[in-house]
Amino acid sequence: MSKLQLNRIKIVLLERNKTSKELANYLDKTESTVSRWCTNDIQPSIETLYEIAKYLKVDIRELLVSTAK
Repeated sequence: MSKLQLNRIKIVLLERNKTSKELANYLDKTESTVSRWCTNDIQPSIETLYEIAKYLKVDIRELLVSTAK
């Protein structure tokens, strides 16, 4: 069974020319935590998504996969 893609953190990091290490440092999280968000193994809290959006200067909705069909 394939893993659900729930967030776009990895893609937005690439679009903004930022690394997961830089994001981890900004959020005071481990690199492995950010890596697990990027691979959709785990999901960040809403509060953390807000902080990620602020860091990347994007609307928080850009970090989520649309559920509209």
